[in-house]
Amino acid sequence: MVVFRIERRSGLPAYLQIVRQVEQALRMGALAEGDKLPTAAQVAATTKVNPNTTLKAYRELERSGLVEVRQGSGTFITRSLASPQTAPESPLRTRLGEWMREAREQGLTARDVSTLFDTVLGENYPTAEPPPAAAAPPPG
Repeated sequence: MVVFRIERRSGLPAYLQIVRQVEQALRMGALAEGDKLPTAAQVAATTKVNPNTTLKAYRELERSGLVEVRQGSGTFITRSLASPQTAPESPLRTRLGEWMREAREQGLTARDVSTLFDTVLGENYPTAEPPPAAAAPPPG
């Protein structure tokens, strides 16, 4: 089961953080077709967000065809976003893990690695959407 983490200072609405975390879990193979997502009440208990926030995220996932709501049973994954390149045993993922360990050994913090990754990602994928940390803060 996926455990959601809400970053209150990210500037990204909580429901979108839930959507992106489900999408990421699908890409990484942590969630697969047929898996059941936690209930809105379970997510609310672990993240301290309103259950309606989770329901909004689940509706968004349903609109995108990634989940299906089965009345009385729950919300279930209907398709995967995983690819052979992102599977836990893929050579690319293995090399990235090795690079991360080397970066940590060299003294880089998680924020340093994230910044470096986002910079190189932008250089190689210039049309990619900005990472959540780069999102503009809410007005007001």
